[in-house]
Amino acid sequence: MAKTANKPAKAAKPLPAVADLTKAQAKVEHKRLALEIETNDRLYHQEDAPKITDAAYDALRQRFNAIEARFPEFVSAESPSQKVGAVPSGKFKKVRHALPMLSLDNAFAEEHVRDFVGRIERFLKLKDEEIAFSAEPKIDGLSMSLRYEGGELVTAATRGDGAEGEDVTANIRTLKDVPQKLKGRKVPAICEVRGEVYMTKQAFLALNERQKAEGGTIFANPRNSAAGSLRQKDSSITASRPLGFFAYAWGEMSEMPEATQTGMIHWFERCGFHTNPLTKLCRSVDELLAFHHRIEEQRAKLDYDIDGVVYKVDRIDWQQRLGFVSRTPRWGLAHKFPAERAMTVLRDIEIQVGRTGSFTPVGKLEPVGVGGVIVQNVTLHNEDYIKGIGGDGEPLREGRDIRIGDTVVVQRAGDVIPQIVDVVIDKRPKDAKEFHFPKKCPCSLHTDVVREETATGEEGARARCTGEFACPYQKIEHLKLFCSRRAFDIEGLGEKQIAYFFEQGIVKEPADIFTLAARNAKIKLEEIEGYGETSVKNLFNAIEERRRIALERFIYALGMRHVGETTALALARGYGSWQAFHDAGLKVADGDEESMADMDALDQIGDTVIKSVGAYFGESHNRGIVERLTKQVTILDAEKPKSNSAIAGKTVVFTGSLEKMTRDEAKATAERLGAKVSGSVSKKTDYVVAGPGAGSKLAEAQKHGVSVLTEDEWLRLIGE
Repeated sequence: MAKTANKPAKAAKPLPAVADLTKAQAKVEHKRLALEIETNDRLYHQEDAPKITDAAYDALRQRFNAIEARFPEFVSAESPSQKVGAVPSGKFKKVRHALPMLSLDNAFAEEHVRDFVGRIERFLKLKDEEIAFSAEPKIDGLSMSLRYEGGELVTAATRGDGAEGEDVTANIRTLKDVPQKLKGRKVPAICEVRGEVYMTKQAFLALNERQKAEGGTIFANPRNSAAGSLRQKDSSITASRPLGFFAYAWGEMSEMPEATQTGMIHWFERCGFHTNPLTKLCRSVDELLAFHHRIEEQRAKLDYDIDGVVYKVDRIDWQQRLGFVSRTPRWGLAHKFPAERAMTVLRDIEIQVGRTGSFTPVGKLEPVGVGGVIVQNVTLHNEDYIKGIGGDGEPLREGRDIRIGDTVVVQRAGDVIPQIVDVVIDKRPKDAKEFHFPKKCPCSLHTDVVREETATGEEGARARCTGEFACPYQKIEHLKLFCSRRAFDIEGLGEKQIAYFFEQGIVKEPADIFTLAARNAKIKLEEIEGYGETSVKNLFNAIEERRRIALERFIYALGMRHVGETTALALARGYGSWQAFHDAGLKVADGDEESMADMDALDQIGDTVIKSVGAYFGESHNRGIVERLTKQVTILDAEKPKSNSAIAGKTVVFTGSLEKMTRDEAKATAERLGAKVSGSVSKKTDYVVAGPGAGSKLAEAQKHGVSVLTEDEWLRLIGE
C-alpha cells in the first residue's frame, strides 16, 4: 500500500490576476499588502533583519501598485506607495539629506519595460529625438550618500527614510573604495556621491566562517553582512570587514560636471570611485531587454549579489523635466529578476490586536529557507482567508482551508510576499486543527469582536475588537506608536518598556511620559529590574529632548485612523501650525462645511481622512489626551518652502488641457518650486491655471475671485 507522504503534491493555484479582482477583493488585499510592506520596511531599513529578499519585497510592491493602478481611489497619503524606506534606527546621529534619497519603481515583465519607455516618450513629447538609457546591474547592498565639500569627505549617511539617514562617516572612512579627497580638477564645491555599499560573496562566506569560529553573529546574506558591518559603533570592526562601494548617482551638486548619466559615471571614476564595469548605454527597448537577459545569465558568476537591472534616462536635463511621482522618479526603473516558493509546516496561528482594534492572524511556520532568507512568520490576513473564502465569497485555493499542522506552500515573490498560496492536502495530518476565530478579544476585558461593515453595509473581512480605548491592547499600541521613531522617537522607550510601564500603571497615556521624572520619587524606576541610575537618567534626558517636536510628527503620533506620516505631513504643510490644525479639527468634528471643504482642498486629503480627523476630535476622551499632552510639549510650526520662486507656498489648481507640458509635468514643476497643488478650488487657492476645456473649477475660481492664468502666463510666472 502506497504511503500518503509519497503522493505528488498538487501544484499551488496562483492568486487571481489583479484584472480579475472585484473592487471588494482588491480593497481587502490592498490593506493587507500595505501592512506587509510597512512591516518589511521596518525589518529591512531599521533592524537589518529582512525576512524576505529584495526581489521578493519588490515583487510584493508589484501587486500592490497594480491594485492601486486599477483602483486609484485606494491611493491615500499614508499608502506605502507614497513612502520611501523607513526611519533611521536611532543607533547613530541623524543626518538630513539635502536632496531626498528616493527609490525606483519596479518592473517584472518585458511589457512593463516597454510601458516605462512609452510613458517617457509621451511625457517628453519628443518627435524625432532618440532617448538613450544607461543600464547597470542593481546591487543588493546598502544605499549610501557621501558628501564632499571642497573635495574633502565630510559626511556619509545611510538612506534612512529617504529624507533623514544615519551618520556613519567614521565607518565609511575605513572603506578603500571611498576616496577621502576627490581627484581631478572639475570638482564642485559641494558634491554628494551616492551608491551602494556591498560585500562580495567570497568575503561573505569567509566572514561567516570567522564569526562562527568566534561565536559571533551569523549573517543571512551579503546584504545583511554589509549593513551589519557598516552599523558598528566601533569603526575598527568595520575596517576589519571587506566592504566595497559602487558609485552610480548623486545628490546635492553645486554644479554639474557632466550632462548625462553615463557621463557622470565616468566622472565618478576620474574622481577615484569604483563604478560597475557592466554599465552600458542602450538606445532602444530591445537593447534594454537584451542587456537584462545577458546580466541574468551572468548573475550566478558575479562575486556580488544583484537582484535586477536599473534603467535611467541618460540625459540629465530630461531627468529634470520628467521629475518624480511620489516616492519614485519617472526617469528610472528597476527591472527585477523572478523569485521562488517553498513548502513548510504551519505550527500555530496567533492573533495580534492592532492599534485600531483590528485582528490579524499570524501563522507560525516551521522555519524554511526561500531564496537565502529564513521565513518563520506569515500574515494570514483575516478569518475568511483562513477558511478559503475570497472577498466576494468565491473560493480561494479551490476552497481549501488552512489548519494548524498543514503543510503549506509559501511564496516569497511574484503576486504576494510573504504569503501562503496553497495547502498540500495530501500531507494534511489526521490531527490537523481547524482554526476558530475568537469571538472575544484576548484582552482582560474580553470585549466582543465584530466584523466591520463595508461601504454597502455588508459584513467585511476585517474583525475588530469593540473595546476601543478601553481595550488595553489598543492603548498599548497607541503608546507604542507615540514613542516610535516616526513619531516622538523617544530612545529607551521601546515596545517592551511601554508594555511594562502600562501594565504597572506607570504610563497610561502620552502625557504621563513627560511627567515620569517628576513622579519618580514615588515610582523609583532605578529599583526596577533592568534599570539603574544611569539608564534612568538617560531615559529622562531622552524624554526631555523630545519636548519640542515637529508638527507633522505630532499629528502622526496622535494615532488617528488613516493618518499615516505622509498624510500628517500634508496636514502640517496645509495648516502650518498646531493651533490652526486643532481649530480645524474641532470645526470638522462639529460638521462645519467650510472647514471640511478647506481640508478637502489640501493635496492628498480626501473624505476618509476628513471623517477620521472629525471622529478623533469629536471624542471627548481624545480631546482630553490632547489637552494634557500639549501642556507638556512645544509643537513647532511646519517648515516653510525653501524655494525663492514666485509660487513658493502658494496653492495652485490645474484645470483643462495643457498644451506645452503634460499635467504630471506641470504638477511636478509646481511642487519642485515650493507650491502646493490642490485638486479643488476654494477661496484659499492662489492660482488656477486654466487650459482649453476648463469647466467647473474655472467657474469656482471666478466665484471666489481667484487669479486665473493661461498656460503661457503660468510659464512666465515660474520663469520657464
